[in-house]
Amino acid sequence: MSLFKARDWWATVLGEGEEFDQGCLCVGDVDNSGSGHDKIVVGSYMGMLRVFSPHPAKPGEPSPAHSQLLEVQLRDPVIQVEVGKFVSCSDLLHLAVLHPRKLSVYSVSGTAGNVEHGVQYQLKRVYEHNLQRTACNMTYGTFGGVTDHHSLCIQSMDGMLMFFEQESYSFGRFLPGFLLPGPLCYCSRTDTFLTVSSARQVESYRYETLAVATDAETRQDAEQHSKTAGKRLTADWTLVLGEQALDLSVPYFSPSSIFVCGERNLYCLKDNGHIRFMKKLEYNPSCFLPYSSVSEGTTNTLVGNHNNMLLVYQDVTLKWAAQLSCSPVAVRLANFPDLKGVVVTLSNEGHLQCSYMGTDPSFFSTPKVDAREQDYSQIDTEMKSLQRVIRQATRTQAGRTHTHREQSLCVFVYCRIFPDSFSVVDILPVAETDEDLTVTATVSTNMDSTSQALIPDIDGLPVPSVTVKIKVTSRCALQGPKLTVCVQPPLAVTQDQLVLEPLGVGSTTVVAFSAFLNGQYPPADLTGDVAVSYSSPTGIPRVAQCKFSLPLRLVCCPSAPSKNAKYKITVDTNKPPVNLSEVFPDFLEKSEDKEGNALAFHFLSGPRVTVLASKTSQRYRIQSESFEDIWLVAKELVQRFDRHFAKQGIKDFRNSFAGPIPLAEYFETVDHHFELRVSAEKYQDLLSERAVQFRAIQRRLLTRFKDKTPAPLQNLDTLMEGTYRQVIALADAAEENRACLNQAFVRLRSATHLLILLVSLWQGLNTEQNAILEATLLPLLQDTPQLGWEESVDAAVSHLLRTCLSRSPKDQALSLSTSQLSMPKDTVRLKKHITLLCDRLGKGGRLSLASEANVPTPVMMPGGCEPIAEAVADLEEPPLQQESAAKFIKKKQPSKKVKSKTDKESKDKKVSAEGAVKETVEETAEEPVKEVKREKKESSKEKKKESTKEPKEPKDPGKESKKESLKESKEKKESSKESGKESNKESSKETSKESLKEPGKEKVSRKSSVKVKEKKKEPDAAAGEG
Repeated sequence: MSLFKARDWWATVLGEGEEFDQGCLCVGDVDNSGSGHDKIVVGSYMGMLRVFSPHPAKPGEPSPAHSQLLEVQLRDPVIQVEVGKFVSCSDLLHLAVLHPRKLSVYSVSGTAGNVEHGVQYQLKRVYEHNLQRTACNMTYGTFGGVTDHHSLCIQSMDGMLMFFEQESYSFGRFLPGFLLPGPLCYCSRTDTFLTVSSARQVESYRYETLAVATDAETRQDAEQHSKTAGKRLTADWTLVLGEQALDLSVPYFSPSSIFVCGERNLYCLKDNGHIRFMKKLEYNPSCFLPYSSVSEGTTNTLVGNHNNMLLVYQDVTLKWAAQLSCSPVAVRLANFPDLKGVVVTLSNEGHLQCSYMGTDPSFFSTPKVDAREQDYSQIDTEMKSLQRVIRQATRTQAGRTHTHREQSLCVFVYCRIFPDSFSVVDILPVAETDEDLTVTATVSTNMDSTSQALIPDIDGLPVPSVTVKIKVTSRCALQGPKLTVCVQPPLAVTQDQLVLEPLGVGSTTVVAFSAFLNGQYPPADLTGDVAVSYSSPTGIPRVAQCKFSLPLRLVCCPSAPSKNAKYKITVDTNKPPVNLSEVFPDFLEKSEDKEGNALAFHFLSGPRVTVLASKTSQRYRIQSESFEDIWLVAKELVQRFDRHFAKQGIKDFRNSFAGPIPLAEYFETVDHHFELRVSAEKYQDLLSERAVQFRAIQRRLLTRFKDKTPAPLQNLDTLMEGTYRQVIALADAAEENRACLNQAFVRLRSATHLLILLVSLWQGLNTEQNAILEATLLPLLQDTPQLGWEESVDAAVSHLLRTCLSRSPKDQALSLSTSQLSMPKDTVRLKKHITLLCDRLGKGGRLSLASEANVPTPVMMPGGCEPIAEAVADLEEPPLQQESAAKFIKKKQPSKKVKSKTDKESKDKKVSAEGAVKETVEETAEEPVKEVKREKKESSKEKKKESTKEPKEPKDPGKESKKESLKESKEKKESSKESGKESNKESSKETSKESLKEPGKEKVSRKSSVKVKEKKKEPDAAAGEG
């Protein structure tokens, strides 16, 4: 059998004496089975409509009868059949059948049979249109850009295009210069209709032009209107072919391609009518069909001729030719349950054939093996013997030298388990196979003698550069690996992408480039990534990666230390203080401190960071005028401390941070970034409004200029010029804001990195917990208008608070939130969640991705460290810490069983509430009850602003009697009359602080809640007695 002959997969002959043409065949899932398999629909000029679902038949046997699903005799001849969404109220596929004077739309449905005869298919007419003119052909598509349903366009024999939107008739237009009808096709990319006229030229008409053209009942009326009034129908473009066209096709998979099959040539046009290529044919074609190619940028075409041949072209190159049993007049591609990509051909005599080209595929399937009872003792014995053989072979090969390929092989042993089958058992562990390509990066320890930076200096400071060498080693032959370098902005490299030379077996290539600072602000990270993409010898794409760290000297230089700064952070260690000159030997050029207790870093962008070492304690202070600029120095300090003590062999060295976490300073950076995002959104809205206004003015001016009767412009030109200036100004402002937003995002990343470092040192997080925290607070590497940092972090932090950091196992969320992320109105919710996250971590919460409940564990805070002497202004953080802690302390309410001894004593306590709160609690059970009552009365008095009192410092516990307490309260009351409202506010604050300072000593009983409720109802009486 010849290789160049189409292999018959399924074939049948349709009727006797029937005639068919190119429009009588279509394929599709016409019965909406949902399986994705196509059915073949064939109509004939004798009015027969058939639907087939082919199944392969054995050689020498006729086609099975159940392959034909439906056969219906229609009254009129069938000119063309198409499958599409032709019903407005349904998304299902329907069948459109074109008759000479009628268009009918049917639904094909299957009903399961009650007996063994299978599914019964029915053809039901949904609607039909009676045509006033004799039809020639039709096309369908999403006319006007409507994507939900398909509309139909019918070309009549006298050159009228009739448009139907599902069940309704839209309009009709006559084609200019029409003589005989030609092929008709719709292009959805440009919303145009393509046809070949009698002038032997391809003509393109826009749907919009057809819709607004003058309507006419006859061709004479259309010519009359075009000469007198109305919009004349003209072609969008034309291309002279010089021959009559057989068919047109616009494939959806090929961008900007229109295929025309002529009598002697095959054309491929662009959407604007220009020729992409043309193939001269040595035969008369009978049909053609473009389909997708496996090669990118090319299109395959099936061309049938009258010599019973089916030829396959890739653009203009003939790739295959197959002999058919008859001359096809229509060809289609279809997918069936047993085979995909089947070529369906139909001859004018009714020979319907499904075939494929090439060799016959193997339909052999492995027969099932009969399961037999297993003899496990025999299997175990055979396994031990095989293991013994493997061990002996391993010992004999131990002294030999093997290549890398031999060592990486995995040993498989085929053990006979069943008499007729084998199973693969992996006896030896699989050795880790080395990569085909190894990439290593080396950063020079010294700066380049001649800087490669694009910016020579920043504020008078020269911008240095450092050389990075990438070594690529190959263990096999590779062709053209591609190397890509990525660094964090505003860092840049001299060359970020390059194609390497072909690598041989064992060859090594070294690539060098320089990295430098290319912006007016420091980066958030000094690490870079190198990726080399290549294809393995077997054709599998692979990527080899490595990381490198740039030196801190690249973005800063040594400077003189400064004593005062706005932002300060203290890092504790558990080892004696270290000389900073030993830790930072490369930053000692301008250091005036010979003892090594102070070191300053001057960033090229302007800010300075100073590191101070305590002479007596084990603390180091990092201070700067910019909060986020502390990050790089703090990270370098912690890393260099670890390396310094590791070199000395000290394994128990630890860095720590005593707190509090500087959330207020961090939130300033968050607010600044969010404000720039809001500004960017406003600029975008204003720019859209001005652009709409500009286009509206353009349309009005164009209408005035096109009008035959001159009319005044009414200052439209001045308005257009002003709008244009506004658009340009807004675009410049938006671009400037975008640059500021990119810079703010880098600074926000730096501040977030610093916050993560401080929390990690504060709570001693391990590597896994630190990675979870970093993924939570830094989910994005780049800010986009669609997804910003604020909403991403808020969603991540909220998830942690609902899962591993929830208050109790019962409060844990069982599922992820699926709500869509959008830009928030403000940052209040985000800041609240971040504060709550830090608070729960401080109370012993554990970061974990496991689903089990998180039980907070007590954390021992470091103590006994002498603080570095600071100014009074620097110690303003403890009140903030107390205020934040006050939000989360739960106070126990007293129960209702404990009562005071006498009413008089309770009234006296109400009067002396302000002073009695300052007294320490006695050991009796009545005193805590009175303490709670005093707090309740104090809050009620503050709300009404009646009695004001000046608090005092608390006395020694256990040395004051009740009489002295009453006496002091009266004296305080008299002195408070002279103070005023401000002292009242200060007293309330001091009282709340004193109550929070000793929460452990207030052992409140749970037996006086009723008494407290009764006392809450008497604020006026207490004020009157006072």
